[in-house]
Amino acid sequence: MEWNPYDRNCPTRKLLDRIGDRWTVLVVGALADGPLRFSELGGRIDGVSQKMLTQTLRALEQDGLVRRTVTAAVPVRVDYELTEAGQTLRQPLKALEDWAKEHMGPILEARERFGVAS
Repeated sequence: MEWNPYDRNCPTRKLLDRIGDRWTVLVVGALADGPLRFSELGGRIDGVSQKMLTQTLRALEQDGLVRRTVTAAVPVRVDYELTEAGQTLRQPLKALEDWAKEHMGPILEARERFGVAS
């Protein structure tokens, strides 16, 4: 089967929405160095609410990009890590992150010319 993200009915469209989401980009980046607990992830991603982090992690887990591991302990320990498929997202999403940092100056200048808040 040939997938066509330009067709609104193609499931690749939903996947692109997911991996293009800012929280997904940041979660994948935060998990790039290895497993983290929920609170550690929240601490690394400034501004993410518990609700958004939960929704993002759940969606990434459903897509097979993040693995959730529960360890019986007191209290219960829950770790999140990238799966093999999730690991393959690291490079393209890191490239997006690097692009944003490299081009932020000119973009801010353009926004200022149009009176757009940063």
